[in-house]
Amino acid sequence: MNGMNRIPVREQDPKVRASNFEEVCLGYNAEEAMEEAARCLNCKNPRCVAGCPVSIDIPRFIQHVKAGEFKEAYDVITESSALPAVCGRVCPQESQCEGKCVRGIKGDPVAIGKLERFVADWAAENGVVPEVKNPKNGHKIAVVGSGPAGLTCAGDLAKLGYDVTIFEALHEPGGVLVYGIPEFRLPKQKVVAHEVENVKRLGVKIETNVVIGKGTTIDELLDEEGFEAAFIGSGAGLPRFMGIPGETANGVMSANEYLTRSNLMKAFRDDYDTPINPGKKVIVVGGGNVAMDAARTALRLGAEVHIVYRRSEEELPARAEEVHHAKEEGVIFDLLQNPTEILVDENGWTKGCKIIRMELGEPDESGRRRPQEIPGSEYVMEADTIIMSLGTSPNPLIASTTEGLETNKRGCIIAQEDNGKSTKDGVYAGGDAVTGAATVILAMQAGKAGARGIDEYIKSLEK
Repeated sequence: MNGMNRIPVREQDPKVRASNFEEVCLGYNAEEAMEEAARCLNCKNPRCVAGCPVSIDIPRFIQHVKAGEFKEAYDVITESSALPAVCGRVCPQESQCEGKCVRGIKGDPVAIGKLERFVADWAAENGVVPEVKNPKNGHKIAVVGSGPAGLTCAGDLAKLGYDVTIFEALHEPGGVLVYGIPEFRLPKQKVVAHEVENVKRLGVKIETNVVIGKGTTIDELLDEEGFEAAFIGSGAGLPRFMGIPGETANGVMSANEYLTRSNLMKAFRDDYDTPINPGKKVIVVGGGNVAMDAARTALRLGAEVHIVYRRSEEELPARAEEVHHAKEEGVIFDLLQNPTEILVDENGWTKGCKIIRMELGEPDESGRRRPQEIPGSEYVMEADTIIMSLGTSPNPLIASTTEGLETNKRGCIIAQEDNGKSTKDGVYAGGDAVTGAATVILAMQAGKAGARGIDEYIKSLEK
């Protein structure tokens, strides 16, 4: 084995996977995982741990994998993470743990994410579950939202002995893990449902079909239902649009709606009757991970798919792996281009859009070069479906029905980063509801911070 290069990970052939919803990445087997783990230098000052938002003891779990001690590796990971099978699949490891790996200076970084995935999958296949050590402490906590922030906060609090109930607005727990991320990246039954079950094994109760702000409010949970504190991890499910002419036409939708119909409501399956307009030619506007997910879903539903993004490939915010997979599968990238108008036929359906070419100017406040229109470069691209993937913001329902809970000008709940404390006593918040749309692992980091904050708050009341 050449220690400079990582052990390759098996994947479905692009031509085959472009027409199915089976998982693209097939992961390591035990022999491959042990061989890859042997590349870890077990650094005395592990920079990879500093790069992990939930501070997993990465060298320690990898040394267990190297020795074939997979249960011990799982125990190490679950000390810090409630969702290892999820993180091993969808975390941007290249900019976090693996981005800090010393091996990456002169070769490939250790495949930390793929090893985490292997360990979590091995545990699931062998019936290994997280252990609960602390007895119940008699305190009752409410968690709003069962996405990565809520599940992590609930799991950490349950381990500390709290009686935790999660309230989920949808009919199935998992939040963005079930409605936002496609089956081919994150299998729902094998991975998400299993991870949710593990959180429930810690003693967490989950009530679905409960819309906080309508059926009941945060104030009612605290004042009338006996909950002593609450964590809001309700995500950012309110899609943004461009505000250009024709945007309300039939055939124009948000990536959120498109992915929810496919992922949560199983529109991609023949035995479900959920309506979805797969389109013959689809334009996806945007360049993030959600845009890649929508484009790759439309491709699998039989469409010719174009991603239209106003900056260059260098500025694409999506993970390099997702861009690579999309290109392999046949998604067409129309970069340095931006829609200016949706064209509508006599029946109210989109028939395409006007697009103008762009060039990059001086850097803006984000540090990226600002795209500028090239006068006279407009042209028409035909399409029968246009999917807007321009980011999301939090639904204002919870904040507007909770007394004393303040939001910023973007509608995000104001909360402290280190402990999730909001402007209302006893109410903590984290994840996309606070930051706007971000990654699963950052939501988990916020969930852990919220659990810490709630634990400190309850202990302060006991003094």
